Amino acid sequence: MAETLAMDSDPEIMNRFLQKLGVPDKWRMVDVLSLEDDALDLVPQPVLALILLFPLSETYEQYRHEQENEILTKGQSAPEDVFHLRQVLSNVCGTIALVHSVANNTHHIDLNDGLLKNYLNDATGLDAAAKGALLENSTAIFEAYRELIQTTGNVDSDEPISNHFVTLIHKDGNLFELDGRKSIPINHGPTTQDDFLRDAAKVCRDFMQREPENIGFNVIALVSTD
Repeated sequence: MAETLAMDSDPEIMNRFLQKLGVPDKWRMVDVLSLEDDALDLVPQPVLALILLFPLSETYEQYRHEQENEILTKGQSAPEDVFHLRQVLSNVCGTIALVHSVANNTHHIDLNDGLLKNYLNDATGLDAAAKGALLENSTAIFEAYRELIQTTGNVDSDEPISNHFVTLIHKDGNLFELDGRKSIPINHGPTTQDDFLRDAAKVCRDFMQREPENIGFNVIALVSTD
């Protein structure tokens, strides 16, 4: 297993990584500068996914456990057509967020032959835990990121991990939160392709409102540049 490196919320690096994985250049990550309506109007459409980077904290961990306990009590099951994988390694939430973003939009994204397409083909029919284990063993994917990040001179695998990535997607008329540290996707209710960005922005604002003293939030969107 290749050593894994934590990912920065840098759209330029993410885009170079996605291209290495086989995502066509027309699909790119862009910064969402604000969650206010006027700023959201500037985000290119269509928006296929939103990725939220946020600081891990005791407040969030308590909320996460309470949320999962409530879901398990209700007996909610994972939708079969939502691609969700469990996080196995500590440094890979950024890679998982990108995989979640692309894997749930392959009806829009025509992947080139390569690392990600191979992984998704191999992951067909697996449950979330097995998908996570398969990714952990996909050495070539992590090596591709290591090779990329080494060209930036920003390699620091000893830095403690204090942030986490989650992905928001629109699937079959619902808005889902995908987090490798949660047992199933979180359904945040109905949405449409047209309303997705604003509905997902509201979920991001909910994260921020739970921890108003924290400023380490960042939002990135997967969009078409055509």
